[in-house]
Amino acid sequence: MKTVSRMLMLLVLGVVLVTPLSGVAQKTQPAERSLVGFISDNHCGLKHMTGMGNDKSCTLMCVKNGKFVLADRDHKRVYQLDKTGQQKAREFAGQKVKVVGRVTGKTIHVTSIEATS
Repeated sequence: MKTVSRMLMLLVLGVVLVTPLSGVAQKTQPAERSLVGFISDNHCGLKHMTGMGNDKSCTLMCVKNGKFVLADRDHKRVYQLDKTGQQKAREFAGQKVKVVGRVTGKTIHVTSIEATS
């Protein structure tokens, strides 16, 4: 009888310990969002320095030693772009764009980038 009681107690304890862990494995990725801002570089961020030409030329010059970012000037935030975003951002340097992707912290995992007004 003691053996059956111990086995039942161990079984219940095992279920109690495993149940909360199963929820951790089922975390979902954040939903895709649309963000509007300007394709800039990580050196200038929200505002380009004076004397560096227009936004496009400054961004392309500075990104040679850096990375593209999305500068949301309305909310004063700068988002890093993932590898896909780095490739897609070049053609939009200095332009106002809509970026669609998943945001994790301050990084956007980019699905698409398109020009906007």
